[in-house]
Amino acid sequence: MTLPLTLFAPILAALAALAFLSNPGARPGNLPRLSEWAALAALAAALGGVVQLILGGPVGVALLGGPALIALQLDAISATMTLLVAFIGWVVLRYSRTYLDGDPREGAFHGLMLATLALVLLLVQSASLLPLIAGFAAIGLVLKRLLLHYSDRAEAQRAATKFAWAWHSGDVALILGAVCLWVAYGTADLSDASALVAAGVPLIAHIGIGFVVLAAALKTATFPVHGWLTEVMEAPTPVSALLHAGIINAGGVLLIRMADLVQPIPGAMGALVLLGGFTALFGAVVMLTQSAVKTALAWSTVAQMGFMLLQCGLGLWPLALLHIVAHSMYKAHAFLASGGAVQAVLNVRRPGPVAVPDLGAVAKAFAIAVTLYALVAGAFIAGFGAKSPQALALGAMLIFGVAYLVAQGLADAAPVALTRRTAIASAATAIAYFTFQLGADAIWGAALPPVPVAGPFEWALIVLAVISFGMVAVAQTLFPLWAHHPAAAGFRVHIANGLYLNAVLDRLIGGFNTKPTAKHDA
Repeated sequence: MTLPLTLFAPILAALAALAFLSNPGARPGNLPRLSEWAALAALAAALGGVVQLILGGPVGVALLGGPALIALQLDAISATMTLLVAFIGWVVLRYSRTYLDGDPREGAFHGLMLATLALVLLLVQSASLLPLIAGFAAIGLVLKRLLLHYSDRAEAQRAATKFAWAWHSGDVALILGAVCLWVAYGTADLSDASALVAAGVPLIAHIGIGFVVLAAALKTATFPVHGWLTEVMEAPTPVSALLHAGIINAGGVLLIRMADLVQPIPGAMGALVLLGGFTALFGAVVMLTQSAVKTALAWSTVAQMGFMLLQCGLGLWPLALLHIVAHSMYKAHAFLASGGAVQAVLNVRRPGPVAVPDLGAVAKAFAIAVTLYALVAGAFIAGFGAKSPQALALGAMLIFGVAYLVAQGLADAAPVALTRRTAIASAATAIAYFTFQLGADAIWGAALPPVPVAGPFEWALIVLAVISFGMVAVAQTLFPLWAHHPAAAGFRVHIANGLYLNAVLDRLIGGFNTKPTAKHDA
């Protein structure tokens, strides 16, 4: 039996974790660089798995046969995620070596970080339900201990408790979903269950996938249970980086791995579009009102996870996986490079000169952006074949965001050079979108179901999503026209606090201290 080389990545990380956990104090023995070396060794194993996949094709291994199958798999999806997680883990642990130097619990911290890395590396290689369930539950237990690194802080205790409530509620939902799928298909192996879908999807399977979608929503901090993600900043920065750049993506990986089971169920796809789209818009709006950099980055993660769920709901699975890769790389850099993070947030808030576009400028901006997008889309269709309505709609949503920059460039006080640059940015964004789409389809398309044919239900979701994103983009562009109105200033305070949904969640799950955590400017 051929073993996937990627299997050695979690093993190496777990062995190093044991060494640190047996030396939990400051500057533990002769181990200061072991965490970095172990993560680098895991990265080498991940790279070896990629080479193995290219040369020999997919490899599967059953650790426990029989009805309750525990299986791991090396394919395009698991190889990508293993390489990504190992790389992010190495970067974060390299940073942690100096960040936590001399901390009284330095050894325990490195041990828990390595244990978390090992569990995530194992999770992304899972090919059956049991290791997925066990991996998610174990990650939650270890991560809660990391969030309590400064256990004497009331804020850390609250954040850890809220995280555990949301995360393990997702575990319960995933267990219920797995039981339903077992009853429906009689197997825990995802490949076997996917093959049986062609024969029909019984009602119990619909219910099971509903629980799976709920589990993914809880683990990706979607609206209205997003509050836990904005409070975990009480942990050391490396924990925030690992959580926002890696662990938060696990819900998306769950959906992508079970795409063959999720896509045939319209209700599940519709829920992902509605929930993901609203979360993306809500998180993006709240992010723009935050004054604290790490809090703004947390709300950015909420928005990005919502957009990723939207992509899954539209059936654009390769693009959702590409989104996970890109978001992980960006967030790891943003949290670990504080100066760059500050500048990135400032650029998001003020992407151009201080200039107020009038209604004419806004209309011209959207006309320019949409026209350039249509021209680029037509060129790609002519050169590479037809695009699905879902793919074209997603590109339109992205281009609406660029239209905001174009409107800034067309404002009366803006220089001509900015107008030219923003117009070029619109065309560049459209070209990049379709190019990356081709690349994602080439790398992962064969391992994922094709985009569903758009029927009346799919068209309704597409139109709703495009109109919603367009309306929010227009409102954001026109915000300078009414931002100084007293009513707008008051509304901004409510938005900055996330409409107080986090405080409501606090009350519902145990009456925690409801002191607002979102900082804002009055």
